[in-house]
Amino acid sequence: HCKSLNSNLASFSKCQTDILHLYQLQQEAPRPKRMTCPQEMESRPKYYGREFHGRISREYADELLATAEGAYLIRESQRQPGTHTLALRFGHQTLNYRLFYDGKHFVGEKRFESVHDLVTDALITLYIETKAAEYIAKMTTNPIYEHLGYTSLLKDKTVHRLNRGRTEPRRVTFQRDERIASPLVRRTVLKDAPEKQCSYEKMHNFKVHTFRGPHWCEYCANFMWGLIAQGVRCSDCGLNVHKQCSKLVPSDCQPDLRRIKKVFSCDLTTLVKAHNSTRPMVVDMCIQEIELRGMKSEGLYRVSGFSEHIEDVRLAFDRDGDKADISASAYADINIIAGALKLYLRDLPIPVITFELYSKFIQAARIPNADTRLEAIHESLLQLPPAHYETLRYLMAHLKRVTLFEKYNLMNAENLGIVFGPTLMQPPEMNALTTLNDMRLQKLVVQLMIEHEDVLF
Repeated sequence: HCKSLNSNLASFSKCQTDILHLYQLQQEAPRPKRMTCPQEMESRPKYYGREFHGRISREYADELLATAEGAYLIRESQRQPGTHTLALRFGHQTLNYRLFYDGKHFVGEKRFESVHDLVTDALITLYIETKAAEYIAKMTTNPIYEHLGYTSLLKDKTVHRLNRGRTEPRRVTFQRDERIASPLVRRTVLKDAPEKQCSYEKMHNFKVHTFRGPHWCEYCANFMWGLIAQGVRCSDCGLNVHKQCSKLVPSDCQPDLRRIKKVFSCDLTTLVKAHNSTRPMVVDMCIQEIELRGMKSEGLYRVSGFSEHIEDVRLAFDRDGDKADISASAYADINIIAGALKLYLRDLPIPVITFELYSKFIQAARIPNADTRLEAIHESLLQLPPAHYETLRYLMAHLKRVTLFEKYNLMNAENLGIVFGPTLMQPPEMNALTTLNDMRLQKLVVQLMIEHEDVLF
């Protein structure tokens, strides 16, 4: 990998002249020249300065700006009074843009504190896109991103680590054993079909970003031009790329713990990749604590703990991560820990049973034949993202163990299905009627996963 990295860095060095070309063009771009109005305009909006010329024609604005490249003014439209136009001289012609203000000035997606900044950015963009149009069109065709040694090395390490810690889901069929009279007794037979492959892929979480000082795209290695919002940054791993390059970046985000601000309400896959685990530490820690001292607690998961104490647990995980203290000395009532686990699962931005697969599980629950229904639920489980599958598998194994203490805790698979159905499954569109109609089916899905945990997973 080091040899490959050195080779690619050498190739990168050879391309530096081309890479710096865009930076040099930005430096050469015309500078804004405000064309001031010689008289005070009573109709001038308070958020514009002397560049406002009132209600003048497009032709007159063209005459005023003809003297200098980069000259600009603002005029009120004659056709649509009350609307404003930015007139800008570039390429020996006057360009007219509808100008808006909502606390910041904008003509497109970018918003600026001042009209001067808007014009500066516009001139840079126009100049670079005019002078280097062909180069920009081709700059993503030979990216450095996928060829750098450290990228593939990091990916290999991650896959190896996750493969070691994960139990592969079995693909099974559900068949009735004709030798056994009871239709409730089933045996499982492994299929010959290939098992689901482990792949903790994660898309980058790109957001528009303003870079201070010169910045280069980490996908194509080209300069990121403009005054503000020059590109996008992944808020989970910090990757910086052009907006157009972001569409080509592979789904190989490696979240950085320093960027993950909280544990609760964080995407499942993001959290497990950031913490180098197969499941969220919240799930592991809460379940381990519950199994240590709460399995005989009457009404476990049904009885609520004090909400302020549950909130304390949430804050402890967000602040301390896997160092959070949830022991009996900190929280004697086990219902607080059970409540925190339910809150964590309920607050996930994407539920454990994802929005995308929600309808598949609901449709499976509607199947009248028991064997076919289990088969459909199993097939749906295999389509879950790996982090979601692992979390669900671990949780269902735990809930199955909870039912073994039903004599003490009074919790069976049906009761737990009522508790965890809406927690693990939420319809994509939060429609009250849909949610109400699906509650029985949500309960049934979870109940069946608990009862047949050893077969489904």
